[in-house]
Amino acid sequence: MSKQQPTFALVDCNSFYASCERVFRPDLAKVPIVVLSNNDGCVIARSYDAKPFIKMGEPYFQIKHKLKQHGVVAFSSNYALYGDISERVMSLIESLVPAVEVYSIDEAFADLTGVGGLDALGRQIRAQVLRCTGIPVGVGIAHTKTLAKLANHTAKRLQWQTGGVVNITDPVKRDWVLRNTDVAEVWGVGRKMKLHLGTMGIKSAMDLAKADPWTLRKKFSVVIEKTARELAGTSCLELDDPDPPKQEICCSRMFGTRLTDLPPIKEALATYMLRASEKLRAQGSLCRKIRVCIRTGMFNPEEAKYANGVVVDLPYPTDDVRLLTKAAVDAVDCIYRPGFKYSKAEVMLLNLCQPDEYTGDLFATSQPAESTRVMTVLDEINARWGRGTLRSASVPSNPVWGMRREMMSQSYTTRLDQLWSVACR
Repeated sequence: MSKQQPTFALVDCNSFYASCERVFRPDLAKVPIVVLSNNDGCVIARSYDAKPFIKMGEPYFQIKHKLKQHGVVAFSSNYALYGDISERVMSLIESLVPAVEVYSIDEAFADLTGVGGLDALGRQIRAQVLRCTGIPVGVGIAHTKTLAKLANHTAKRLQWQTGGVVNITDPVKRDWVLRNTDVAEVWGVGRKMKLHLGTMGIKSAMDLAKADPWTLRKKFSVVIEKTARELAGTSCLELDDPDPPKQEICCSRMFGTRLTDLPPIKEALATYMLRASEKLRAQGSLCRKIRVCIRTGMFNPEEAKYANGVVVDLPYPTDDVRLLTKAAVDAVDCIYRPGFKYSKAEVMLLNLCQPDEYTGDLFATSQPAESTRVMTVLDEINARWGRGTLRSASVPSNPVWGMRREMMSQSYTTRLDQLWSVACR
């Protein structure tokens, strides 16, 4: 019995960050939107109707006049809102298909091998996600992941003609998409590789699909070879298994304002360690050493520059935020120098292991069982009532050094005091 040809769908949220902002602001349904990076630095997301006016990555302070001129509304990034809505979208997709690989915060591959009625299923996914979350998505369906990505790109590019769903499992439709897609739009190619491929006369996705894979491998890489094979209909990429535990965990942020004194820097490090330890426990790992870094701004010629870091060995492998925080705030005393304006701090958890991956010395200290129970309660409370409900005493609720988020929307779905209210008239 011959093996079934694999079939994949890529479900991709349209202008995800901007769409999240519109869910609770229906008055902005036809207003262009941009979302800014940490500390309201630069543009990291744009709604479709904002793209003609604003480029990705433009610094906010330089484009304020353009935003006002074109009626574009700017939002500070609200990652708690985006993450929560992403989880809802992914849960909906998982309920409708046999298997899912969450590729990013706004994209997921689905395995549809052996499933019938692909066009109807694509429309069902799109309608269900829009109805239950308010987020518009595009659905691309094909026999390889690269082709599914290309189908999704076409679904967005020709949304009014396609209804946001494109199925190119039919070779005729697949070839039409390949002929009408620039090679730079192919997943894994990009603008720089386009120039190199152009020297071989490869200008469209169809040209790449017809190119000799072994020549591509010798001249470029195995990645480009697999891309060409996938475009030709040979599946080389399967749905990924769950990611293995990370070997390092890092948490770093720019301060909302320059810091010169040690106490607020220690507050920041305690806050970052709280988040890093949450990630550590979420993957079931223990940490054996940490690295703490602080630095000044590096681009202002009028400011003195300084950066330093220190590695600290822990007394035993641990996931206890109290021990990790004490080690971090004590370590910064060794590298702090007065007279500088600090702009960033970082904590990194190193030499991670699983509880069953190390054998401690018979006489060495190990993490007390009480610590494990306390951390379990900490995580359960924060999971139920929201991150930061229970935290270390050294972590302030409203720090003066916090990120600038002057235009941040409410946390409509993650904070009880910011729930969406509807007035009856």
